[in-house]
Amino acid sequence: MTGETIAAAVPWAARAPGALHADGFAEVFGAYFGEIHTYVAQRLGPDHAEDVVAETFLIAFRKRATYDPSRAAVRTWLYGIATKLIGKHRRLEARALRALGRCGPDGDSPGHEDAVAVRVSAQSLRPELAAALAELDRRDRDVLLLVALAGLSHDEIATALGIPYGTVGSRLSRARKKLRALLGEAVLVHG
Repeated sequence: MTGETIAAAVPWAARAPGALHADGFAEVFGAYFGEIHTYVAQRLGPDHAEDVVAETFLIAFRKRATYDPSRAAVRTWLYGIATKLIGKHRRLEARALRALGRCGPDGDSPGHEDAVAVRVSAQSLRPELAAALAELDRRDRDVLLLVALAGLSHDEIATALGIPYGTVGSRLSRARKKLRALLGEAVLVHG
């Protein structure tokens, strides 16, 4: 079941103050489905993204009455749900990252609209980066990828994951330090 099916097929129930309403949920879906799908696909691969994103919006729909806009923006709330669902697939994510680390970049290169320098740099490090990401603790990887892939702030990550602000910083620092060490080794071996 796709997110579009969920948004269209399920009628909204109670209209509690602050809760997402039927028209509001349709707008949320339209505004964030693509962004959440891209994030999940980058973490789990496109084959699993559709199901995880559909489940993300289904959970959001089911919990819409408990959504509190004073605690988190809808975008942050959705990233939190998606990241928790990705956590259920952590073995799949680690396996996919290790496979990328062994196989290297796809034959398909990013679109021409991407800057050449960025594309070359990302492609040359992709296998090593993927392998290094697989070595990170899942919680550290979640924080790092919410920054790198979703562009969330420390405050947003703390809210999305339900962790203290300081924990975000320490997990991010730990992840970066480990990546530097692992990528430094990879660059020396391949460079």
